Amino acid sequence: MTYKTLLVEERDGVVTVALNRPEVHNAFNDELIAEAIELFDSLAHSSARAVVLRGSGANFCAGADLNWMSRMVSYTRDENVRDSAKLAKMYAVMNECPLPVVGRIHGAAIGGGVGLVAVCDVAICARESKFGLSEVKLGILPAVISPYVVAKIGETHARALFLTGERFDAERALRIGLVHRVADDLDAAVDETLAQLRTSGPEAVREAKKLIAFVAQNPPSDAVPYTIEAIAERRISNEGQAGMDAFLKKEKAPWVK
Repeated sequence: MTYKTLLVEERDGVVTVALNRPEVHNAFNDELIAEAIELFDSLAHSSARAVVLRGSGANFCAGADLNWMSRMVSYTRDENVRDSAKLAKMYAVMNECPLPVVGRIHGAAIGGGVGLVAVCDVAICARESKFGLSEVKLGILPAVISPYVVAKIGETHARALFLTGERFDAERALRIGLVHRVADDLDAAVDETLAQLRTSGPEAVREAKKLIAFVAQNPPSDAVPYTIEAIAERRISNEGQAGMDAFLKKEKAPWVK
C-alpha cells in the first residue's frame, strides 16, 4: 500500500519505515498517525524479520505538527480526549509490534519523537542527535508517551527531564537508557543489529517480546508460572528443537543463511 506520510520498503526480510514529512521535521499530524496505525497493525501478520524506523531529511521527528496542534486550542475536553486516544493507539500498536523494531535516530527527536524512540526495541542514534521532552515549555504534558518513556528511562530521569523540558545530547540519552548505542556510522550500526537479529530464531524473537511485556507488567507470582510455560513451549516447538539440535551438532540454525 502507498502512504502519503510514510515511505515503506521491504527488502531481505526488513521493513524500513521512514517518516516522510521532512518539510516539518517529520512532525506528526492526524494523517501520519492514522497511516502509522494502519501500517503497524498490518505488520502483525508480516513474515519479515525486523522493522527499521527512521526519519526523512535532517531530523528524526520533531513531535507534533504545529498546525495540527493549533486546532487543539479550540477543542473541547471531549474532542481532546478523542484526539489523544488516536495518538495513544499509534504508540500502542508500535510498542506491541511482534517484529523487533530498530530505531535509526538522527538529528532531533523532540516531544512525541522521544516517544517513538522509546517504543523501539533497539534504538541507535547518531552522535550529534539531540533530544527533548519540551511539552512543559508549552504548558502541556508528555502524557501519552509517558508509559513508554518512563518504562525506558525510569522515574528518576523522567522527573528531571519532564519537569525542565531541557534538551539533552546523545551521550545522556545513552546513559539514561533511552537509546542503546551511539554510532559514528549510523547505517553500519543498524546493519550490525539487523545481522544479529537474523541469527535469532524468528519465532523466539516474537515470543521474547511477549515475555518481556508480561514479566514487566505482572508480579512474580504471575510471572513465574508464565515463564515456566513459555520455556517449555519453546523447547518442544519445531524452531526450538531445530535450534538446539543445530547447536549440539555445531551447525548453523536453519534460519541462519
